[in-house]
Amino acid sequence: MKKITIIVPCYNEEEVIPLFYSRIRPVMDSLPYDMGLLFINDGSKDGTLQRIKEIQAGDRRVHYLDLSRNYGKEIAMAAGFDYAAGDAVINIDCDLQDPPELIPEMVRYWEEGYDDVYAQRISRNGDPWFKRVTARAFYRLLARMTTIPVQIDTGDFRLLSRRAVNALKSMRESQRYTKGLYSLVGFRKKAVPYERDTRAAGKTKWNYRKLFGLAVEGITSFTTMPLRISTVVGIFTSFASFLYIVYIVLKTVIWGRDMPGYASMVSFVLFFGGLQLLALGILGEYVGRIFMETKRRPLYFVNEYTGDAHETEP
Repeated sequence: MKKITIIVPCYNEEEVIPLFYSRIRPVMDSLPYDMGLLFINDGSKDGTLQRIKEIQAGDRRVHYLDLSRNYGKEIAMAAGFDYAAGDAVINIDCDLQDPPELIPEMVRYWEEGYDDVYAQRISRNGDPWFKRVTARAFYRLLARMTTIPVQIDTGDFRLLSRRAVNALKSMRESQRYTKGLYSLVGFRKKAVPYERDTRAAGKTKWNYRKLFGLAVEGITSFTTMPLRISTVVGIFTSFASFLYIVYIVLKTVIWGRDMPGYASMVSFVLFFGGLQLLALGILGEYVGRIFMETKRRPLYFVNEYTGDAHETEP
């Protein structure tokens, strides 16, 4: 019998864990496969791990991987891919914004030969309007900036074949943007459209600061376009500055000395100084990521693991 492992990254999800399990269990029961449910506890500070243990006590298919601290969702997913040993692996959040009832349809497409069956949002009614607008703009901006075919309006809710999971496991970069890695590995993909729901309980852990950081990770991980833009802007401003210097010299030679313009001088200094700092900041983002990658540190450490035949340690 084929095995399917469902990995669920969790961070401070005490309230929603029982609700999630009550939704996912009937789906698991309905599928004629050897099912496994692997929770990834990403250093939760509330009772998330205790809720998982209570569920595990009544269902042998449930296991958990308790990370030593909070590493962030991207690393938690990498840990899940490392420890999930199913013939197919399904990644889903436990906040129930992504309906588990889509899983049978995903499995059907997997049996038809697709390696990456991803849920594509028709709408994001569960998110604030500002997040919907910025997310839509970001995905389209990233698609234009990179040569990789970025999937639009998709998240991490998807089914991956074993060879797709193995491809992801081979990428050990510490500065991760997994949504881009899905596109990078290629293989046959299939979209499953759905309506995104509101969070079932608890509060989202993604504030705008974290979302901005994830967006920066996505851009710097998959394109050098910002460096090229800063180079083009630098060339343009240098050329414009040269023309302005020629204009000042000719004006002085032909019409004589003019009253110096303090306001314009300060404006130009501040403008070009700002451009220089912006270019240095963009360069610093890339250099900083090179610095972190050269350390080759482990992505995570494990505090406790309760896997069995469904999940084997890498």
